Amino acid sequence: MKIVILGAGQVGGSLAEALASERNDIVLIDSDEKTLRELGDRIDIGVVVGHASHPDILLDAGIEDADILVAVTNNDETNMAACQIAHSLFRVPTKIARVRAASYLQYPQLFDTQAIPIDVLISPEQLVSEYIARLMEHPGALQVLDFADGRVQLVAVRAVQGGPLVGHQLRYLREHMPKVDTRVAAIYRRNSPIIPQGDTVIEAGDEVFFIAARADIRAVMSELRRLEHGYKRVVIAGGGNIGLRLAHKLENRYAVKIIEQSHERCVFLSEELSHSIILHGSASDQDLLLEENIEDTDVFLALTNDDEANIMSSLLAKRLGARKVMTLINNRAYVDLVQGGEIDIAISPQQNTIGSLLTHVRRGDMVNVHSLRRGAAEAIEVIAHGDSRTSRVVGRKIEDIDLPEGAAIGAIVRETDGGSEVLIAHDDVVVQSDDHVIVFLVDRRQTRHVEQLFQVGFSFF
Repeated sequence: MKIVILGAGQVGGSLAEALASERNDIVLIDSDEKTLRELGDRIDIGVVVGHASHPDILLDAGIEDADILVAVTNNDETNMAACQIAHSLFRVPTKIARVRAASYLQYPQLFDTQAIPIDVLISPEQLVSEYIARLMEHPGALQVLDFADGRVQLVAVRAVQGGPLVGHQLRYLREHMPKVDTRVAAIYRRNSPIIPQGDTVIEAGDEVFFIAARADIRAVMSELRRLEHGYKRVVIAGGGNIGLRLAHKLENRYAVKIIEQSHERCVFLSEELSHSIILHGSASDQDLLLEENIEDTDVFLALTNDDEANIMSSLLAKRLGARKVMTLINNRAYVDLVQGGEIDIAISPQQNTIGSLLTHVRRGDMVNVHSLRRGAAEAIEVIAHGDSRTSRVVGRKIEDIDLPEGAAIGAIVRETDGGSEVLIAHDDVVVQSDDHVIVFLVDRRQTRHVEQLFQVGFSFF
């Protein structure tokens, strides 16, 4: 496909890199010539210097025969104007835009073919706040990803000495939990992937990705580590868009405090939120943290726009006794540096945003794409179509499907007369047409193979 990306920031640059590696024709537009030159030298893409929404610049990028426009500049208005121009002048089939301002997002009727023609709206703040809210539901999880509208979840946990399954082969999981069905999709040991087999032994320190029905997640986690008590008290450092959205989600279930440096923003937050306590000050102020009983805090969330401030306030909170620390980090180089030490979970907004974008630019009937482990791995929800004659998947047992190396089917969600059924992927399960199939890839470069596997042959039509 030909894809024009507007904005060479961290999201635009990472997306260009991901899509170029899948042999798409990518053109990146930005006004920053230096950044474009660096990206153009590193990856095989076209670059155009100029204002992202100007028609002449879009023409230079070849917009007239583009399949998709992805507008991810830092300016909402530029992104919206570019989609309007791409539609009105060039009839681009699919237009995706990042829009951050909540004042726009609360009027969904704005984003319609008759108004501002955006086919897919991406809000990083919304994606990140939903992601953190899922982590809050499962204390001890490193990642929690939804599939099939939340009926199935993929969860990553760190195996800890003392967990019933630690030191044992995976095949004993079913003996331990005869009434719970689950599948271990991948194990990362000292940052190297292991494709799980029945005789694979779980070791303490392993990062284990497993898939199960939502109701069974906690039971499976208890096999890999001692279950943590649910969270009650939450401190959010930073009352920006993400902090506010998250507080809205959490304040009816948890005791929430927000620390915000701007007095004006504090006043605004106090008007917007019903049950949260708003504190004016710095999250790196030791006296303030002690005064607010940081040692009794279950989760400290550092969500400001400043990576260094987030890291320092998180380290301080942990040292003063906060039970769990989650830190928002934009710079990808910092993520690996800090996670797993004093900081329990490093959250990358780019990873969440790129996964959402990839869902809409991939071939095949993709419902969800989640980018994992800083983009090296992926989890995909794809719908199977066709029949046994036209599909290489439908009508076949999972053990007979020609999956690429490092790929594993984790679960299938099947619509039935009574609702939907979650089938954990065992070798003898047969894939049917319209099944939602969840695939885990330890190597994202194999995505193209999976896309082709699920495409329907011409005889189907």
